[in-house]
Order: sequence, then structure tokens, then C-alpha cells
Amino acid sequence: MPSRTHKLRGSRTHGRGKKHGRGAGGRGGHGNAGLHKHKFKSMIKYDPMHFGRHGFTRHAAMHPVKAINLEELTRRVAELEAQGHAKRTDSAIEVDLTGAGYDKLLGGGQVASPLKITVASASEQARAKVQEAGGQVLLPEEPKE
Repeated sequence: MPSRTHKLRGSRTHGRGKKHGRGAGGRGGHGNAGLHKHKFKSMIKYDPMHFGRHGFTRHAAMHPVKAINLEELTRRVAELEAQGHAKRTDSAIEVDLTGAGYDKLLGGGQVASPLKITVASASEQARAKVQEAGGQVLLPEEPKE
């Protein structure tokens, strides 16, 4: 038995103080404990990519469908006219929703005046309500196989 161990027999802490010899206190914690505190410099030196976001971004979900209800469309006709996306004719109001940045026309609300709407897609309810009011919905032609 080494002389130091023999010498410290009977003492409570073997010369380490109260907590140094207990648990992981002598090394500053278990595992990655303290990487943002007392082990920060070693983290920067040995594992600089430990924190932060890494990997890739799924861009497929970055373009959600922008839709508009019939009620909001009738409320915003004057605004769309000022922007140049709508114009009044003798028979109906022609609205280009694709040029205004909308992808889909939804059937919420009522239509009072006839509208001629150009849009990429529209719900069945929206088409029916526009036709009942004397207007029409123009969709892009789908390729036939």
C-alpha cells in the first residue's frame, strides 16, 4: 500500500476537501455538462460544431397555397382595380387572381355581381356560386393524355 494512502487512513476525505472525491465534481460534471459555462473553451477547441443547427432545409414545404374566399374577393375588388389586377366591363368585372398572387379561389361568402375570374384552381362551391351570379371561373387547361 502506498505510503500516502496508508497515511490518510482514518481521515474522512483523504485530503481532497468536502466534495472533490465524490461523484463527478472533480471533473466538472458528467458528459457534456458545462459546455456553455466552465468547459466552454474546450468545447470551442475540440467540438466547435457542437451547438447550432446543421443539416438541410426541406424547400418543398416553403410554398404554401395562397387562397382567397369569394367574400374577401368581392370586398377587395376596388383595391385589385387600383393595383391593375381587375377591370370593369359592361357585362362583368374581370379579375386576374393569378397576377395578384393567389393560387386558389374558395367558396366562402356570397357573390352579388357577375365576375370573370382567372385563377390557377378553384373549389367546386366557388365555381357554382360564381356561375349562379352570372359569371365564370377561367382555369388553365390541363394536358390530355
